Amino acid sequence: MSLFKRSKTTAKGFDWAGFGWLFLFFWYFSGITQLLILLSDTSGFSGFRQAFIMSALWLAPMLLFPARTRLLAALIGVVLWACSMASLGYFFIYQQEFSQSVIFIMFESNVAEASEYMTQYFAWWMVPAFLAHTAVAYFLWTRLRPVYLPRGQALVAAVVILGAVVGYPLVKQTQRAGSLAGGLEKFEDRIEPAVPWQMLVAYRRYGEQLASMQGMLHSASKIEPLRNLKDTMANQPATLVLVIGESTNRQRMSLYGYPRETTPELDKLKDQLAVFDNVITPRPYTIEALQQVLTFADEQNPDLYLTTPSLVSMMKQAGYKTFWITNQQTMTKRNTMLTTFSQQADEQVYLNNNRNQNAAQYDGDVIAPFNKALADTAPRKLIVVHLLGTHMSYQYRYPPTFNKFTDRQGVPAGLRDDQVPTYNSYDNAVLYNDFVVSSLIKDYAKSDPNGFLLYLSDHGEDVFDSVGHATLGRNEGKPTAPMYTIPFIAWASPKWRETHDWNFAGDLSRPYSSSQLIHTWADLAGLSFDELDRSKSLVSNDFLARPLLIGNPYQRQHKALIDFSLMQPKAPTVKVVQQ
Repeated sequence: MSLFKRSKTTAKGFDWAGFGWLFLFFWYFSGITQLLILLSDTSGFSGFRQAFIMSALWLAPMLLFPARTRLLAALIGVVLWACSMASLGYFFIYQQEFSQSVIFIMFESNVAEASEYMTQYFAWWMVPAFLAHTAVAYFLWTRLRPVYLPRGQALVAAVVILGAVVGYPLVKQTQRAGSLAGGLEKFEDRIEPAVPWQMLVAYRRYGEQLASMQGMLHSASKIEPLRNLKDTMANQPATLVLVIGESTNRQRMSLYGYPRETTPELDKLKDQLAVFDNVITPRPYTIEALQQVLTFADEQNPDLYLTTPSLVSMMKQAGYKTFWITNQQTMTKRNTMLTTFSQQADEQVYLNNNRNQNAAQYDGDVIAPFNKALADTAPRKLIVVHLLGTHMSYQYRYPPTFNKFTDRQGVPAGLRDDQVPTYNSYDNAVLYNDFVVSSLIKDYAKSDPNGFLLYLSDHGEDVFDSVGHATLGRNEGKPTAPMYTIPFIAWASPKWRETHDWNFAGDLSRPYSSSQLIHTWADLAGLSFDELDRSKSLVSNDFLARPLLIGNPYQRQHKALIDFSLMQPKAPTVKVVQQ
């Protein structure tokens, strides 16, 4: 009876202050990060606006069940708090919004890899910042009180809130898109700035993407083979090798002029190598980059990896037995989308099955299975070797014997003392990568093959290299040159050189994106087919220089890609190429 009387009494004068505290509590988890993004001029007003609107959604259950206000707010608040910690933490590190693209990468990482990133990026000041963030949330929760309305009015208010926040925008977007599916997709874009929708939207899209990739294994046999494929090496023994590096920025290789001697073994082989010095990757993330590198997809046609043959499939069609040797961590064969590509090979070797990536699972372990593949009796072979390369955390990428760089000698003057160990460990990782890649070349040469070896990295890494020495890692939202500049080198056996034109002196500085690798590979391998575009081959006389497009081709907000060749050292002034 007392509750009923209280409801009638408070209904006469609506508790706007209590209602305001409720809204402020729910807004805080999304709004504080969006406010920082807005005030720092990192992004525009739209994210802040959408976080403001979506925060009102949680008022509906508060009005429907006022007697349980504190309990419901606590349950919802814990979820929002957890998501907001991730969002706020990413802003602290990158001064960027924690976007769907970032969460996609997070889901593709395993627990060990995620813990490495936490260790690498952790800074002491984050602890008080997170504690303060949590304390404010708790304080706001203590200010909450029930806001009572008569049952009928509360129901109407809840329906109005749901309609304004969800119903009307969804109907509007559906009408604009012309379909419910299109409307949902656009609506998801709108709600992403608010927690926890970032996680939920990203997880749904990740699952959708993963299903598509896994579906490729089933549908690969149904993909139409390349039309009119011809091989100038048909019926001749040949062994071709593709070595895919990881996170290696060519600017940190002495082979490319870096002052520190980080690639002494490749330096010794330089006269035997074709060293291309103007190649970039289209994207700074492994999965997204290799979707283009290993297929006919590119920045302007990013979905072609789903409907066209991969490089492995192409070589199988040409009559090659295919091998895939990887030191990328694989808890199971389906732990990563890369498995889709590896499973298209005839034989796979998965080396890194450690639960903890911080283990002595060095890239040198690929050498033994590589030599075994070289010794395979198949007359025509393609061997793909996927390295862990210079992946963060760098100190785990090399054995102690390669801990060569330990002081400030050769370190840029602007680096802080606390940045030097990370800078040095990256150079040591490059040094060990040099040993592995050069060993593969030497062992390949000893096998007296008829063929060539091509090495490139999936993407680069900025390890305090760019202006200001403040960037560590990769961030597509704030691109810098080191994230995209990759090594691209080739070695050919004497037998291969006798029957092929291997003089690339005039081609070494051509501007090129690794997204077009399949055309160069086919050209080098002596393949021709209707889909081959020699103007996209780095070594063809028909080569045509194109804008070096980078960026997220699925980004809907700006619908634009960046021409990397026009980037300035700070990377703020760029030419925008409309899709």
